[in-house]
Amino acid sequence: MVNPKATTTSERSRDVLVRALRSEVDLSVRYTRRRGHAVALAREAAAEGVDLVVTLGGDGTVNEVVNGLMTAEPPTRAGDAPMAERLPALATVPGGSTNVFARAVGLPREWPEATSMILEGLRLGRSRTVGLGLADDRYFTFCAGFGLDAAVIHRVEQARRKGRVSTPSLYLRSIMNQYFFASDRRHPAIVLERPGEPAEAELATVIIQNTAPWTYLGDREVNPNPAASFDLGLDVLALRQLRVASTTRTVTQFLSRQPDPRGRQVLRLHDTAEFTLVSSRPQAFQLDGDYLGEREKVRFTSVPAALRVIC
Repeated sequence: MVNPKATTTSERSRDVLVRALRSEVDLSVRYTRRRGHAVALAREAAAEGVDLVVTLGGDGTVNEVVNGLMTAEPPTRAGDAPMAERLPALATVPGGSTNVFARAVGLPREWPEATSMILEGLRLGRSRTVGLGLADDRYFTFCAGFGLDAAVIHRVEQARRKGRVSTPSLYLRSIMNQYFFASDRRHPAIVLERPGEPAEAELATVIIQNTAPWTYLGDREVNPNPAASFDLGLDVLALRQLRVASTTRTVTQFLSRQPDPRGRQVLRLHDTAEFTLVSSRPQAFQLDGDYLGEREKVRFTSVPAALRVIC
């Protein structure tokens, strides 16, 4: 499944990739035509009993394919096999600007090397089962955000639609502009609710991770929750305030070689099965680096052992 707008590949390189894959598997190529198209294509593939779906694109393409697979009705296979065994396996060739998911499952950043590793994995039958996150009715693979980080992603997407290239400097400028000029930093409005636990109120922004790292700035890992794992529940980092001094300190901790964010303004939760975020005013919301608008309430659930991935 190919996103023809993948930012780090050309038509020629895509042809090379297709020939390489066809040397190992019976391959059918589908091109995404619009936002959301990969969801429908992946759902069709699962319903047809395809064994493997390969994506070429960025994290947005991977997210759509995962949502298509997870909401499909695959043919019944032997006995009551777990869903991960009934669904096609996923292999993802990095073709976007960041490729967090591909790198999180151990693939190289460059598509030729990643393709070689995927082909080796297919020959050796090498795969792993990963858990996913679920936000209301949409799955995510590595991260979600409610508040500041999602608003920054919205700014970056707006800049890219105007022709700007996605670079670390674009993200840094977007962070500064959003933080200083567009955030209501004095009135935290988010409440985190967990079954059987006291609510955590007056939170300013919340980051959710299904694995580590959260994202990258170029080759530099950004790691608010370094213990997050595909094999565990969801990890959460929330800031109670967005004061300049405390926020700067926490961001510096994200970027350190041994990240362990702490402080009076920091709330961290590890291996969490379920929680809900509620806000008294609409908050920017993102999944896997894709801005999804504003929400006042989102329910998050961990979905263990959900999908097989070639790695």
